Amino acid sequence: MTTGTLAVVTAGLSTPSSSRLLADRLTEATVAALRQQGVRAQVEVFELRQHARDLADNLVTGFPNGTLRQAVDAVAAAHGIIAVTPVFSGSYSGLFKTFFDVLDRDALTGTPVLLAATAGTARHSLVLEHAMRPLFAYLRALTVPTAVFAAPEDWGGGDGTSPALSERVQRAARELADLVAARPSALPADPFAEPTPFAQLLQGG
Repeated sequence: MTTGTLAVVTAGLSTPSSSRLLADRLTEATVAALRQQGVRAQVEVFELRQHARDLADNLVTGFPNGTLRQAVDAVAAAHGIIAVTPVFSGSYSGLFKTFFDVLDRDALTGTPVLLAATAGTARHSLVLEHAMRPLFAYLRALTVPTAVFAAPEDWGGGDGTSPALSERVQRAARELADLVAARPSALPADPFAEPTPFAQLLQGG
């Protein structure tokens, strides 16, 4: 079994956050889909509200501090990314945009990315195609075909999501898993997946 890193970037501001809730649903589904492909996912979650001041400082100084640098480097090195933003004024949030502004312009080239957004009304669903997808196209990331949008009416099924939202989550997760698993050169082997039997170690083999 190989291993791969999955970076989850969420720009929700409140606690609890519907953006984080959607990110968790997508992460769970993607980890399961990757496991079916023989990939063990190592997940790192980055809540951008915790880096708001660091991002503002980065804009002024031109470089990230240590805490933000760790997040930036981890996202740039990830084998796959789940990016979730709330919708403000008909587009992604300023916090979300600022984070991807401070990344090196080539950092996400060829990286599979699953796009998702939340809002108070379904009228904002096109933000995925009109705002988010062009942003990641500029960054030359490889966005999955299915983007996931959640409005208040989507939260209400047995697992906290409606059947329609659950279907979109599963489909998008499979698409992201397919793209991540298709990059075998980027995925290191898991050294603990097939350990040498103890008896063989005693024999020196």
